[in-house]
Amino acid sequence: MAEEASSKRPLKIVAGADSFGCSLKDALVSHLRSLNIDVEDLGTSSYYSIAADVGRRVSSSSSDGAVETRGLVACGTGVGVAIFANKFPGVFAATCLNPSEAQNARSINNSNVLAVSGMSTAPDSAIEILDTWLNTPFKSPCPASDSKPWPPEIETFLDNSIKEMPKIGAEEEKQAALGSEEASCHLCCLVKNRKLNPIDIIPGGSMKILRETPTSAIVRFKAGSVEPAHHHTFGHDLVVLEGKKSVWNLTKKARYDLGVGDYLFTPAGDLHRVKYYEDTEFFIKWEGQWDMFFDEELEAAHKAVEQELENGSK
Repeated sequence: MAEEASSKRPLKIVAGADSFGCSLKDALVSHLRSLNIDVEDLGTSSYYSIAADVGRRVSSSSSDGAVETRGLVACGTGVGVAIFANKFPGVFAATCLNPSEAQNARSINNSNVLAVSGMSTAPDSAIEILDTWLNTPFKSPCPASDSKPWPPEIETFLDNSIKEMPKIGAEEEKQAALGSEEASCHLCCLVKNRKLNPIDIIPGGSMKILRETPTSAIVRFKAGSVEPAHHHTFGHDLVVLEGKKSVWNLTKKARYDLGVGDYLFTPAGDLHRVKYYEDTEFFIKWEGQWDMFFDEELEAAHKAVEQELENGSK
């Protein structure tokens, strides 16, 4: 089947997989190269990272008419890699578990990234899926059309979809990249014109938090706030966006004075105490489920901070 439609074969395919899909990806890459198709194999990483790398390359090449670039991604189910590849404008990733799904994805959605399942698809079946996906033109007869040509009104709809779909998300990305006088970076854009609602988590700290994802947040503390010594079961990264703070890592016996633009990683389990000298806002990203365990009372924390600052001024 692949030989019959060589003129329709993409000139380049960017491939990648996670550990659950790497064996299947390797088999498909070998098959593609046996057909003299140019393949950029990005190797193996977490499903979200590798899918983003593939999606980013396909997206950046979609406006270049000189070379048609498609993507091939694999993970355990084929679903996770499709989700993250699809986060980039102009990428239409489809998880296909059989040739009929591949044919529909190409005919209806003009899919340019194929996602396959390393746990449920054998190499021979995956090669059949891949060949079907490679050789099915957009708007061609497919199982969804009862293997008949699409009626004119559906063809018109499909033609319009090709123009309209890439616009989705592109304008937001452009605005985030350009920024504005008030917010010139992606982190600042996250909180522009957003209202931060108070959440009582830190005793003695006047805190507001806007959670953007299950694993990240923009946090604001008022000047004078103190976080008593505490620890988490996860490591976390933070970048200061505004203000000034000190972090005492009691486990490492180290003090970190942080201002705008400063970065700090605190490993899981490390006991740490924090003092805010100004109204301070920072971006924090953590690994896993949010939790917090306090290891001292607020009064003891204030005394310890005062003692540290007094010793530091001597």
